[in-house]
Amino acid sequence: MKVVVIGAQWGDEGKGKIVDYLANEAQIIVRYAGGANAGHTIVIGNEEYALHLVPSGILYPDKMVILGAGMVIDPSALFGELQMLEDRGVDTAGRVFISDRAHIVLPRYIRIDKERDAARKKPIGTTGRGIGVTYSIKSDRDGVRLADLSWREKMDDMDAGDRAYLGPFMDRLQRMSIDLSAYLFHHKNAQILFEGAQGTLLDLDLGTYPYVSSGMSCAGGAAIGGCVGPRALDKVLGVFKAYSTRVGNGPFPSEFDANSEDELCRFVRNTGREFGVTTGRPRRCGYLDLVSLRYACLTNSIDSLVMTHLDVYDTLDEIKACVAYKINGNVVETFPASIDALNNAKAVLRSFRGWKKNLSSALTYEEFPVEAMEYIEFIERFCETPVDIVSVGYDRRATIIRKSPWRLK
Repeated sequence: MKVVVIGAQWGDEGKGKIVDYLANEAQIIVRYAGGANAGHTIVIGNEEYALHLVPSGILYPDKMVILGAGMVIDPSALFGELQMLEDRGVDTAGRVFISDRAHIVLPRYIRIDKERDAARKKPIGTTGRGIGVTYSIKSDRDGVRLADLSWREKMDDMDAGDRAYLGPFMDRLQRMSIDLSAYLFHHKNAQILFEGAQGTLLDLDLGTYPYVSSGMSCAGGAAIGGCVGPRALDKVLGVFKAYSTRVGNGPFPSEFDANSEDELCRFVRNTGREFGVTTGRPRRCGYLDLVSLRYACLTNSIDSLVMTHLDVYDTLDEIKACVAYKINGNVVETFPASIDALNNAKAVLRSFRGWKKNLSSALTYEEFPVEAMEYIEFIERFCETPVDIVSVGYDRRATIIRKSPWRLK
């Protein structure tokens, strides 16, 4: 069975924890998009791991993890991350592979990225990791793939500085290289988990363009970046937080009002630890945007939703969610493509009763307070998609499974 885990918001939804949890029943985990701009945090007991390139299943000693064809890979960042894992007792030897079709991020791409965003009249707010530049050069057909490292003519034509940078990594990269489509066909009967990066609203085509990432964050990216046909994918899970966050610039219709909601913003940011894993930047915070979440469900054929950070709301008397936008005096219930419309959108909010109880002590969904159930069940009705998993804490154990994604029905 092949299961895809994607972000259903602007990234940072908790995909790393969910992939780590679900990887217990998988044999192979494939990260299919993005690069070192991603940050997935995994907490096991008192240990916390921040991953950027290595798929989240690496912390299980018997899992194979693969960096897919849709990824752009910074060798220095990758081997630094692998060394960090080895230093902390995680044996990665023979368990990490890279699709030979994945592209390489070179140091000059990172410099171009920072210079280009700083020169924009309206900066995107990138992480400065060279991701967008690498994808751009890939589209121009001038990129360097893992497979190209053994192509003498390609290497001879390469900039001398790039060639010198790659030199120390060449042997290790080539040893990790695989034909991903052949590998997955050989393991077609395995349980395979496809891990996305960023989120639907940062997808190059589906997101809030131009304030998006440059890769395919949507479920369709799993087929392309994972080197399988779309009909081979059995299920799509969309991960979302009980509220909304965004890093960098771009529209955010349900963002807390900077004047009247400062206290709520600080509370959510500090309680939810809403600071970028990659950049350390404080995340912008807002009410759960159900309009965009329903859009994510529709555009990704999401089979079931995974809700995270619900416990952040444990102490509040009342919580709110955005159920529509008001744009130029009109109520809009669908997610607009126009950035101008989104910039002018005002959230239409619905209030819900708080539950005033510690959800992290619950072992089953039935132990949740009725008010928490009401909030979840409203989301299910609004999006016409079940919430099958609820996370109420950072640790693996703080995960409530209502229905296993490894079941087809």
